Amino acid sequence: MMSRILIDAFDYHVILLHKDKGGQSYIYDLDTILPFPCPFDVYSREAFKSNEYLKPMYRRKLRVIPANVYLQHFASDRSHMKDPSGTWRMPPPPYACIETAESSMNLDDFISMDAKKGWGQVYDLPEFVQLFGGNQ
Repeated sequence: MMSRILIDAFDYHVILLHKDKGGQSYIYDLDTILPFPCPFDVYSREAFKSNEYLKPMYRRKLRVIPANVYLQHFASDRSHMKDPSGTWRMPPPPYACIETAESSMNLDDFISMDAKKGWGQVYDLPEFVQLFGGNQ
């Protein structure tokens, strides 16, 4: 008998992908017990697992944004860290909010998996692994 898991919330996770001069990709993830940095193939196998048993609507997608684009455009006023009454869910970081000349809050554009929104390119998990996995 197979158990079912109900997924009722979508979440996002931020990682840094670095491709070295030799073509090897590494993942820098501040929220993992895997090596830091972690070779891409190890990370993708251990952290992403498989989409095999997920319904299509729950299959993983990843938005890849070049670092310079991220640094130029990302803005967050931290409003996503507050509950509906305006109370902090967790204490905010001690440093100032990140703003750009154009925006004080565009987090939703960065975490959206709609390819028509935001910056960068959206990939499904197999595309992402094929593009960055192995020694290219």
